[in-house]
Amino acid sequence: MVTARQLRTERLVLRDWRDSDLAPFAALNADPDVMQHFRGTLTRAESDAFAARIRANLHQDGWGLWAVEVIGGEPFIGFVGLARQTFEAHFTPAVEVGWRLAKAAWGRGYAPEAARAVIEFGFAELGLTEIVSITTAGNAKSRRVMQKIGMTYEPADDFEYPLLEEGHPLRPSVLYRLRR
Repeated sequence: MVTARQLRTERLVLRDWRDSDLAPFAALNADPDVMQHFRGTLTRAESDAFAARIRANLHQDGWGLWAVEVIGGEPFIGFVGLARQTFEAHFTPAVEVGWRLAKAAWGRGYAPEAARAVIEFGFAELGLTEIVSITTAGNAKSRRVMQKIGMTYEPADDFEYPLLEEGHPLRPSVLYRLRR
């Protein structure tokens, strides 16, 4: 087992998860606005199970989806990090940068700030040559973050998210890429 590393930015700490993160994580996972571009909201049990998987991956690999806190402010606003994507698609296997922040943290530049630190870690520490990010075609907010962090989009990379059933409205997805 590897100890999860901590990343810092000017305003944020990306850190290992604490038990005290579980309640605010469940609240953001239950928020229909936060979960608009996902299959649906999560129950407390589903959220806790997801957090347990995130924690296990962080401890196993030393990297993953870090809990995010605002220095001198909120102790938990969500997660930002890297995740392996191994589902069947033209670009997998791949490592994806992703985020999920509480609505109160939106619009403050936290997602791009944290994502830049995560990308730097992925390239410098993990030796990755490419990092991707995926979202539903209609998720304009996440797409703006992807653009802000320097990722590029090619319409030819659009795909149907294979973990959702045929015809699901969130299945049309976009891929953004960033190469070292």
